[in-house]
Formats: sequence, C-alpha cells, structure tokens
Amino acid sequence: MPAAERIAFPLLYAGEKLLTLGKAVLDSAFQPIVEVSTGAVFGYESLIRGHEQLGFKSPIELIDRMAEAGQLAALDQLMAGRALGKFTALPDFRNTTLFLNLDVRLIPQGEALLDTMLRHLRIHSIPPSSICFELSERFDNTAIPEFAALVTKMRRSGFKIAIDDFGVGRGELKLLCDFPVDYLKIDRHFIDGVDEAPRKQHLVRNIVNIAHTLGIRVIAEGVETEAEFLSCREFGVDMVQGYYIARPSVNVDDQRSSFPQLRDQSRSRNSTISLDELLIRKQIENLPFVYENDPIENVFEIFRKNAQNNYFPVLNVNNEPRGIIQESQLKEFIYHPFGRDLLKNRDYLRPVSHFVKNAPIVSLDSDTQDLIAAFANMDGCDCVLLTENMRHAGTISAASLIRILNEKQLKTALDQNPLTGLPGNIAIANYLKNSCGDAEQARYLCYCDFDNFKPFNDRYGFHAGDHAITLFAALMRRYFFLDNEFSGHIGGDDFFVGLQGLTEEEVLHPLGRLLGDFAAEVMTLYSSQERADGYIMGHGRDGVETKIPLMRCSIGVLEIPEGVVISDIDRISSEIAHVKALAKRSPAGLSMLRFGAALDAAA
Repeated sequence: MPAAERIAFPLLYAGEKLLTLGKAVLDSAFQPIVEVSTGAVFGYESLIRGHEQLGFKSPIELIDRMAEAGQLAALDQLMAGRALGKFTALPDFRNTTLFLNLDVRLIPQGEALLDTMLRHLRIHSIPPSSICFELSERFDNTAIPEFAALVTKMRRSGFKIAIDDFGVGRGELKLLCDFPVDYLKIDRHFIDGVDEAPRKQHLVRNIVNIAHTLGIRVIAEGVETEAEFLSCREFGVDMVQGYYIARPSVNVDDQRSSFPQLRDQSRSRNSTISLDELLIRKQIENLPFVYENDPIENVFEIFRKNAQNNYFPVLNVNNEPRGIIQESQLKEFIYHPFGRDLLKNRDYLRPVSHFVKNAPIVSLDSDTQDLIAAFANMDGCDCVLLTENMRHAGTISAASLIRILNEKQLKTALDQNPLTGLPGNIAIANYLKNSCGDAEQARYLCYCDFDNFKPFNDRYGFHAGDHAITLFAALMRRYFFLDNEFSGHIGGDDFFVGLQGLTEEEVLHPLGRLLGDFAAEVMTLYSSQERADGYIMGHGRDGVETKIPLMRCSIGVLEIPEGVVISDIDRISSEIAHVKALAKRSPAGLSMLRFGAALDAAA
C-alpha cells in the first residue's frame, strides 16, 4: 500500500472501524527483561506492532487516536488478550513476568479492567503476580482521583507495579513516596552513552540507591551497547532491556529463557564475597513464609506453630518478597468472638495480600550501610527482607542488624595493625571497593613501599625496623587526616593512602613532602659514617656482600579518573605492580599512572 494511502487511514476511519481494522493487523511483540547478575530472562514487555499498517508512525499515535475516539479501553483489552495468549505459549511463562503498559487515561475505568484481567488469568491459570502494570509517566497518574483505590486493588489482587520512563515524566517522586512500587524503569535518555557521561552516571547511581533503599528493583531501558550494559551493571542496576540483549519480536519462537553471555560478564564481579556480605549471611533468619494468594487460614496456622514470631515474610508465586504479615494486623479478628469465622466467610473472604505490610527489600550482596539505611527509612518495620538474584533469601531482624554492626566494628578494630594502629587489609579492601565503585570524582590509590628495608632491618635489628615503620605511620597521619583521605597499613613496610576529589598537584605535593620528611628522619637511624657514605655494606639477594643505598620510601599512585567504575578490584592489580616498579626506578621515588595506561602500553 502506498505511503499516502496508509497515512490516510487514521483520517478515514475512527472509533469502532479503526478498532476493527486493528484486530486484523495489530500484534503483540515481546522484548525480554533480563537479570544482570544471572543472564536469566525475568520477564517480557508487551509492545504494540502493526500500527504502521494503519498509517500511524508510532504506537503512541495510535493510542492517542483511539483515546480521542473513546476506544482506548477496547484497544487495551484487545492487546492484553493477545499478549496473554502469547505469554502462555512460552515454555517458561510460569516463572516469568509479563509487563503491560497501563495508560493514565484508563485509570478511571481501571477497576473494571482489572476484573476483566483477573477473569482472563483464571482461564489461563496465571497468577496475578505474573503480571506487572507499567504506569506511563506521560501524565501525572497521582492526579487522577481513582488512582489510589486502583493501586490498592492491584496490590491486594497480587499484581505488580512498575514506573515506566523514570526521569522524564510527571509525578514520579510522588509515586515513589506514597505508593508501593515493585520496579523502576530508568528512561533510555539516561542510559544512552552513560559509559561516557559522568552526569548521567551520577544520576543513574543515585536513582539506583534511592530505589534500593525503598525496596524497589531497577530496570534500565534502551541498553544498546556493551559499554552501556557494563555501566548499568557497575551501578547496581538489577535488570536490563534493550537492543543489546534482544529486539522486540512478534514470534514466540524467538524468545529465549536466558542470555549466558551476560552471566559470564557478571561472573568476575561476583567472584569474591565482602566482609559485609559474610556478616549478613551469618545472621540470616530463614523464617517460614506464606504466599500472597494463600487463604488467611494458612496464616493462623503458621502463627500457631511459630508462637515466638510476630511476623512472617509474604512472597508471590515467583518467590519475590512482597512484604510481611504481622500478628498485630490480625488481632481484631483473633480476639473478636466471630473474627476467624468472619475471615472464612465467602462473602468476606480475603487472601493474605489484603494484609501485606511493606518492608525494606535489599539484595544480599549489599553493604551493611544499605541495610541500615533501608531499615531506618521505613517507619515501623520489623525486619529487612533479603534477596539473591531477585528471589527471597531470608530476613534480617532488628536484633540481627545490631549484631552485624557490632561484629563489623569488632572485626574492624581487630584488623588495625598493632604496631601502627592504622586500619589493616579488611578496611583497605572495603575502601577500595567503595571508592572504585564511586565515579563522581577522580580517585588516587597510593601504594607505599620502603626500598632497602631488609638490609637495614638485618643490620640494626627489628626494633630499629619497627621504629622506621612507626615513624612513617606518624608522618602519614600528619599529612592525611581529612574525610576524603584514608591511610592504611598493608603489613610490614607496605602502606596505602586513598585520596579523592583532588587535582594531580594536590595529590603529588603532600606525597612528595611525606617522602622528603621520611628520608630525612630515616637518615638519623644510620651511623654518621654511613650517612656520609650514602650506603651500608650488606648482602644482596645473591648472597654477595655489596654496597646498599640507604633506606627510602617509594610511592606508586594509580589514578582512577572521574566516571570510571571498577567493581572487580583484581583488574587493577597488574597496573599497581607497574606503577610501583616505575616509582622504585624514579629518582624522587614517586610515580603516577592513570588507570588503563599500562594496558594501553602493553597493547
């Protein structure tokens, strides 16, 4: 059909006629939404296709025209029915989620649409928790009078809710603040070129942090390149969607259950377990749980069998945590003479979902501070619900959270080097993890190592060697004591300094003074003759006596530029070795290298 004739369609046909034509040509395409850490398909977004055959440039144009004609609800039911038909044809549909867009103009009719959807789901034996409604941010959903009641019905029915196009719409923060949301989809605008845009990186990272504190999982929309995917992964995004993973397809046979290449890309990131995660895993409580669509009688039974607990997690059929159910919520029925009979009355029958209370949801690999923030920012919560690969992994009670904090403080104290009192390797490792993952500003990793320490130690004894080590630690405290400065003792004559948000000159100047002061102080530990000679007689590594220069310190500085995120600390080890070698060969004992320079030189 010529383009001119196609464009004429919207003008010639309206209302039911356009809907009748749509039944013949419109189709539902699925685009997978994939878990970053596992590469497994979590769900599919249903998208309208075939609109161009009706003369519309985009699905939005078609939707707007149908809204003008009063046929938007009918179009929505048509496409939802087709999406459900395709969804049930997928081999793994019972373990995935179907994401359906809900136009704000349908909210006044929303409860009737939900009732129709529930009937369709019962026919196909699909639980409501397999459906997630995406709330479009083209308009302010919260301004519609019927919106609050619709969200309440969605939650109690078991449906999930996502905020679509987050960052470019209206009312988004009100939604986050006032309503229970399961997923937040970051708009493509913030993902496009995020690997090269520090401002976007700052926004994405903070959106993820806010969402996770509220127990909301984050989906990045429009991921089109490997670099964008890696950046999303580094900033803690839970799921991704876009052309880099797969394009939308109307063919069910095109859909896959997993993308192993994404799992392989994330494997190194998860290869080590932090101290925080070890402490959290130790305190996990595996409480009995109930499903949101269970009858309330199951809850009475679980409280009866576990009288010592006053709350239990509530999950959906995909084993995602939905919140908790508290004993206090049932007291009016427990202590009312006819309360339990009332709950079991068919006219009053309510599933568990009716009583679910929000609780903070945090990934198992989060830091202790994330757990504290989540717990503190949700009023009246009894616990934090933990997830691993999006699924329920246990709970952390308030008492367990206190034990985690105490044990971390104890381990941190024990990690301090007994000779210098400086933080040891655990604290250094935590500093590296946190600073390398925070790309807001440039970071400088400074590795300090004494030159010719062993010959000095052999000649003058361990007490003199310890004196040199404590001397250097004291000088470090003199120059580095601010909030953006970290000093640590790796062990022996190896030290570490971490600096952030400074210029190259602001880094090199105090390091140079540190080296100069140390060299001057160390001279006093030698005899006057050795100071005059500039060397001592000692044995080299080959055992032959030789002249050995007086002790000094060398510092290799590895710069991590602004905007660069490194989650796998092992990636920097070879560059650290290279810059330390350069420092030892330098007359001043000081060398700086930008991250990636050693690899570029090798290539």
